[in-house]
Amino acid sequence: MARSSDAEVAVGNKRLKLSNLDKVLYPKAGFTKAQVIDYYLRVSDVLLPHLRDRPLTLKRYPNGVDQPYFYEKRCPSHRPAWVRTAGVYSERNSSAVPYCLVNDVATLIWAANLADLELHVPLAKASAMDRPTQMVFDLDPGEPANLVQCCEVGILLRGMFDSLGLESFAKPSGSKGLQVYVPLNRPKLTYDDTKAFARAVAELLERERRDLIVSNMKKSLRAGKVLVDWSQNDPHKTTVCVYSLRAKDRPTVSTPVRWDEVVACAQARDSAALTFDPEATLDRIKRDGDLFAPLLELRQSLPRLSRHKS
Repeated sequence: MARSSDAEVAVGNKRLKLSNLDKVLYPKAGFTKAQVIDYYLRVSDVLLPHLRDRPLTLKRYPNGVDQPYFYEKRCPSHRPAWVRTAGVYSERNSSAVPYCLVNDVATLIWAANLADLELHVPLAKASAMDRPTQMVFDLDPGEPANLVQCCEVGILLRGMFDSLGLESFAKPSGSKGLQVYVPLNRPKLTYDDTKAFARAVAELLERERRDLIVSNMKKSLRAGKVLVDWSQNDPHKTTVCVYSLRAKDRPTVSTPVRWDEVVACAQARDSAALTFDPEATLDRIKRDGDLFAPLLELRQSLPRLSRHKS
């Protein structure tokens, strides 16, 4: 007999069995699996284009955010027949690993029902895993630095990109940092191009602001500074998708923001100004639409970047 917290639903022409809907996945907030599913359903219109055709790495919290979690790259064998997959070659396995593709609402809700709270995807699509469609800089603060200092570095990054004729877009990670994206959508660009460029940018910024920025990942160098992590531009790395929940004490969302909001956060020195829960994120979408929509189609070329020391 099905439990009262179970349900069978229809999403289009697909049927889903949802389980343990009353399970609390964020204990400090009392946020349940049903609320997780509801959020992903309501945000699906803007979220799905950013997930489409990108192999998903599931990060599952079956017993909530305060209990052990696990990553799952191989799409679960018990998946419904209608869940699409893409084979991605694994050097470790010497074979192609089938990853889930979240291309429709039903698959998104199915993943949420697995307590896949966080959605992690590569910068490339499954059809061309060596060709990133975007470049990312993950700004990670070392205590006592926080999101405020990340905003300061983000503003420097944006200024550099503006001078190079590149548009850039920002989103808080939903954790403690900020991520800055540069859309490319140039089929000939490879990770060799983007990773080298990103590293040059990070090292240039470090030379300009050694008091604030590091480009080396050693944790011993980060205290009070912001790591400009250029290494995310790699075929083996994933980044949390825009509009994804984060598995923190309370449900926060990696929500895109305008650059004037980044500036305001830095000036007010208030990290809370760029911290968003699901309802705040949905309200912002109603007001502003998808601030990350340009990531999907905007075509930009990488210029040559001088690496001479100042």
